[in-house]
Order: sequence, then structure tokens, then C-alpha cells
Amino acid sequence: MKTDAPWPSLSQARGRVLGMQAKLHRWSTGDTTARFDDLFNLVVDPAFMVMAWERVAGNRGARTAGVDRVTARSITAEGPAAVAAFLTDLREQVKSGAFAPAPVRQRLIPKSPGKYRRLGIPTVADRVVQACLMLVLEPIFEADFHPSSYGFRPRRRAWDAVAEVQMFASRSYEWILEGDITACFDEIDHTALMGRVRRRIGDKRVLALIKAFLKAGILSEDQVHRESNTGTPQGGILSPLLANIALEVLDEHFAQVWASTSPTRVDRSRRRRHGLPVYRLVRYADDFVVLVSGTREHAEALREQVSDVLAPMGLRLSPEKTTVVHIDDGFDFLGFRIQRHRKPGSGKRYVYTFAAKKSVASIRRKVKAITKQGTNHALGDLLHQLNPVLRGWTAYFRHAVAKATFGHLRHYTWNRVIRWLRLKHRKSGWKALRRRYGPTGWWPRDGETTLFDPASVTVTRYRYRGVIPSRWAALAQIA
Repeated sequence: MKTDAPWPSLSQARGRVLGMQAKLHRWSTGDTTARFDDLFNLVVDPAFMVMAWERVAGNRGARTAGVDRVTARSITAEGPAAVAAFLTDLREQVKSGAFAPAPVRQRLIPKSPGKYRRLGIPTVADRVVQACLMLVLEPIFEADFHPSSYGFRPRRRAWDAVAEVQMFASRSYEWILEGDITACFDEIDHTALMGRVRRRIGDKRVLALIKAFLKAGILSEDQVHRESNTGTPQGGILSPLLANIALEVLDEHFAQVWASTSPTRVDRSRRRRHGLPVYRLVRYADDFVVLVSGTREHAEALREQVSDVLAPMGLRLSPEKTTVVHIDDGFDFLGFRIQRHRKPGSGKRYVYTFAAKKSVASIRRKVKAITKQGTNHALGDLLHQLNPVLRGWTAYFRHAVAKATFGHLRHYTWNRVIRWLRLKHRKSGWKALRRRYGPTGWWPRDGETTLFDPASVTVTRYRYRGVIPSRWAALAQIA
């Protein structure tokens, strides 16, 4: 692709990038051993950089600055000329070899009471270059990724992973190994990871860029610079892809076991008759379960097997959090509770998905935190904070058995908002509050803004999609 062309429009860039991605994916799929030696020109191609900038400037991270305190929003606010100048300067730096990633700014994000997740925030320039690398590398490695992997991949969702678990658990895969990898994003071995990247990428300048991002370092909240000798910090655009490349060792292992022992229904039936297990892996990023058609002992034996597979990548299982459970006892996966129950009014048992207790506790904490911020602002401002949180949570769980849970959340949220109103208007009675904030009933409203009702969300079953074609394979079929 020509790399000295002027900056294209967004529509022109999108067409050129999708076309080249489709070619890369087709070449990678056609030859599983091929190494790509001339990719750097694509990384600095104007079309790829325009698409990368659109991604960086179009998400919520545009408001967040790295160590240089520059945000994508501030560059955009200066106008198209400032954006073009920024991209031109960045492109020249990368082409000349003068570009060097800055340390990521680390922030601790509350995960659950007493626990935090480390989030790395790269500079805007680093994000754009990472996005360029992502646009080039993703279609190549997507050809290698196995269908058992769902996290951070195009056209795949957490619902697909849960639906696959539900499908297999309904078909005699009753024992489950819940895997928990200790600090996965922090402990990936760089040498092993780069070795897997080199299987497909032969361009030394692209490999140097990837390694530079891995070794960029971390600026912690106490303003201390720390080296990053292992791991790929969460928060970078490239990090999920690199994590999937590393964790592909797990997918490869179980795919080989399946292909060698259980490729056909006859093979699986024969193994079951002889008391031998059949395994299926379902992974979403670093969260995974192995479903076992066999006994508890077969599932327990997988601990050591999985540990041996992960060890070369510098990863290890958490002994305390890696457990073996039966589907009748249930387990949590991606925020859902998956468990087999007897259907009311019948003797049949089915595998159901619910919102896990931790997920319900999490949304309650968020609602409580928002309604405890004080009463010095209008009800409309409070509702503008609450509504997106409630919509997002209910949208995620709308395919679970969640109608009663949504009703509980409706009652809890209403209670918290009404309590907030009583504190704000201590001298007003119920009738006065109702006239002001509930003209059509007791449901809170301020002007045109109404409190979102979780119970109004329709609960529907999510259908298992089976084989999911990649984005570029789907484009080829349409063409």
C-alpha cells in the first residue's frame, strides 16, 4: 500500500483499511505457517493512522491523559489542522525510528471491596501507534485463534461464552474446573510472548515497536517509575491482543486434546463407555472454565495439566481460587451464576443463568455511592448519573433469568432516590415531593429526565450461535 499519500477522509480510510485487513486475514488463513515480513509500511500508512486516531479520539479514554498530560479531546478541540499536524509529526517519528513509548500512568481502579485492578494509561501518541499495530496484527492472529476463545475479539461477546458453557453443561459436561490465573496481565513472560508473536511476524521494525511498548515502564500513583519486565499493562489498546496471543497456549492444548481423542461423536461415546473423560474449554480473556464429561477425579487432574501448559508463559493458577464444582452446585462466570435446577412444575432439570450475587452487590454499591454524594445538586443531575449505570447493567444481564432481579433493583433504586429527596427537602412532606417530582405517580422525574426503570427491561433468551465467522470472513462472503 502506498504510504506517501495525503491524509484520506474517514470513509476513504475505512475502505482501504478493511480491504487490506481482509487480504491479511485471507493470507494468514491460507497458510498457517506464513510469516509477514513487510508490515511496517502499513503501520505508518495514512489510512491506518486516520482509523487509529478515530478509535482513540472516539472513546471515553479521549478525556484521559497519560504521563504527558495531553488528551485526545484537547487536540480535537484545536481543530482538524491540529489533528493533521499531530498525526504528521507522529508518523514522521515512527518512520524515522525516533519514536519511543512513554511509561504508562498507572491508576488503581476499585474492583470489589478491598480489591483493586491496575489500569495503565498510555499517552495519546502511544495509543495511536498501538491502535495502528492492532489494525495490522489483529486480522493475522485472528486466523490462528481458536473458537473456544471469546474475550476481546471482534464479533464475539461474553454472552457467547456463557451460552457455550450452558450448552455443554446441558449435554453431560457436568464437572467444571474454574480457572483463575494469578495477575495474568502483570506476569506474562515477555520472552515467551515475543516468541509466539515471531511465529507470524517477521518484520523487525514491527517487533521492535511491540517490544518497546512491553518495556515502556510504569509511572505509579506515588510518582515512582518502575520497570515493566513482565506483563502487558491493562488499559493499552494492544494489551488484549497480546494477552490473547499468550493465552492461546491454553486453547491450543485443549484443541489438540480434542482433535486427538474426541473428534467425532463415536470417539466421545467410546471414551465415556470406557470411563475416560472428554474436555471442553471456554475462555474469555484470562477467565476460563474447563467442562468435563467424566468424574470429579478427572476434573481435579486438570489442575496440574493446566498449570504445566501456562508455566512457559510465566503464568500460574491461583490454588485458592481454582476450584472444581458440579453443575448442580453452580459456579460464577463473567458475572453470571450458571447452575442446574429442576424446572418448577416438572421433573426435568435445566441449566439456567442468573445474575451472580457479586454482580447484584456491585450494582447496589454503585447506586448507593451515587445517591450518597450529597444533595447540593438537582434531581436531574442525579438521574443523569444513575440512568447509564442502570441501563448498562440490565442490558448485560437481560439474557439471564433476571426478571425478579430487575424488580429488586427497581425497588432498591427507587428507595435510594426517595431517601435522597427526603434529605434534600427535609421540610417538605410526601404530597409536596410527589407534586414536584412525581406528577404521574411516585416514579421520580425532573423535567424531561425520568429515573430508568430496571423492571421495564425485557428478558430474552440468548441463542447459542455455534461457529462464529470472523469479521473479515463475513466481509468476504458479502462481497
